[in-house]
Order: sequence, then C-alpha cells, then structure tokens
Amino acid sequence: MLLVLSEEYKEHLAFLPQVDPAVVFEFGRIAVEFLKRGINSKVYDGAARKLGFPITTVQHGVEGLMFLFTESSKLMITDIDFKDSVMVLGFSTELNEILLQLYVENQTTIRSTLTQLAPSLPSYHNLEWRLDVQVGTTSMNATQPQSVCLQNKSWGAAPCAIRLFPW
Repeated sequence: MLLVLSEEYKEHLAFLPQVDPAVVFEFGRIAVEFLKRGINSKVYDGAARKLGFPITTVQHGVEGLMFLFTESSKLMITDIDFKDSVMVLGFSTELNEILLQLYVENQTTIRSTLTQLAPSLPSYHNLEWRLDVQVGTTSMNATQPQSVCLQNKSWGAAPCAIRLFPW
C-alpha cells in the first residue's frame, strides 16, 4: 500500500533536497524526538539560524517528516512501499535511503508512542434491562404507567447509572 501525501505536506517536504543529507537525517531524528517528548520551539530557532532558512520552513519540514513517519507507522507500511511512497516526492536516491533508514530504525518506537498517545475509550461490558408493566388490579381504578429500566456497564468509564424511562 502506498502512502499518498496531500499537496500541503508535499510543500512542507519540498525544501529537504536543498539541504545536506546529514541535515535531513538530523531533522528526522528531531521529528522522532518531538513525537516522544513534544515540540520544542528552541530547536526550530537553532536549526533555522544554522541553515539560514525561515523558522516556519524548518518547522514545516520537521512536521512533514513527523506526518510521513506517523502515517506510515499507523498503516504499517512495508519498507518497499515506504520507499515507493517517498520516491513519488522526487527526492534523490540518497535522500530516499536516509528517510527509509530513519523509518526502519524508528518504526517500532513511533508505533509504541502512538499507542501511548491514543485515548482510552470506554468499551461495552454488560447491558441489563427490565420492563415494568402493571396492567391493573382490583384495588386500583387506574393502571400504572409502564417503564423501562436500563443499566449499561462499560470498561474504563465512570460508574454506570440506572436510567428509568417511562412509557
């Protein structure tokens, strides 16, 4: 399966061929570190000053690499498919190999980080219900209204409440 990037992310990654491959490798390392620890704007400032690029260009480049690595890891793209996906961007073979090396080295780390960041949603466990109906008695002239009682139990959620729905 090939990863298809939007035009926005292609533009973010477009400046990578203009820099040294060692810088691209460093940007990839920074992207993986940002996934683990969060974004640090001081790193963008320092890299932009050293390279002579605007801060936003450096930031978009690192964010583009983060997106490329996270989406590839989420979809569990193989090495060959990743290489083909990056080849579409028109990078040199050396740059493609660097990105592939970064992806292969950090794929398990990225997947474990994404797993930790995923929200834990409550899941269904048990549903108990009861239907109360009283048609009529000899001691009462009127009938009682019917009601439905529901109790939904789920894992990882707040304690369940019992809901009474009059009919």
